[in-house]
Amino acid sequence: MRTWFITGASRGFGALITEQALAKGDAVVATARNPKAITDKFGDHPNLLPVALDVTNEAQAHAAAKAAVERFGRIDVLVNNAGYGLLGAVEEASASEIEALYRTNVFGLLAVTRAVLPHMRRQRSGRILNMSSVGGYTGFQGWGVYASTKFAVEGLTESLAMELRPLGIHVTAIEPGFFRTDFLDESSLAVSPARIADYHETSGAMRDFAAGANHAQPGDPQKLAEVLVAFVDTPNPPVRLPLGSDTVARITAKNAETDALLRDWHDISVSTDFSA
Repeated sequence: MRTWFITGASRGFGALITEQALAKGDAVVATARNPKAITDKFGDHPNLLPVALDVTNEAQAHAAAKAAVERFGRIDVLVNNAGYGLLGAVEEASASEIEALYRTNVFGLLAVTRAVLPHMRRQRSGRILNMSSVGGYTGFQGWGVYASTKFAVEGLTESLAMELRPLGIHVTAIEPGFFRTDFLDESSLAVSPARIADYHETSGAMRDFAAGANHAQPGDPQKLAEVLVAFVDTPNPPVRLPLGSDTVARITAKNAETDALLRDWHDISVSTDFSA
């Protein structure tokens, strides 16, 4: 029996992963700002520990990790799922909107990871799944600030994977595309109220697309949860796991663009070394 520690577990991917892990017979420490939402959703399950956690509160993150170990003895899988989106052109986003997004999506992930890692290092084992996005691999108009937080998650994940692999801890960035969750609802998506007319054809068009795509996304969140619960049994997991046909298509296109860039600019790119 594994013990999962899942942030943002009251809805969306977090709730579905919680449900799948419990069904498998694992223990789950399910965290949310309001743990009553977890109890209301899953009831009184012997393998479930609802815990209050605002990921932006580092002291609370350490207290939650301590409660997990006191109840179940260990933490085997950390799912850094808590986060939200911000839609709008980079110039349209206010400083307060940007800072709030980074506090949750980046600094919150760091706080929880730092709180859990001492326990995993002591065990010399563990899995960390950092919920990134296709937007962590490639930028999109209207999603620039959000993508920048996920690019940060990708960099942290790759570095952590190198640091922790010798200690028996594996780290993977999970890269979903558009899945049919509540991500495009007001509960998970902030939309910059400022609108600049010059961006009507770019970020403005993306605002319209997002409104029309809500609850019509191609990805099945139930299947994603099933994949991730099975994924933690993978002996040598990859550092990045793209999920969704749209993610695969976009990564393929960007890789082709990068290959072309390296061919076209190769001589200039390597010309900046000291001469032999």
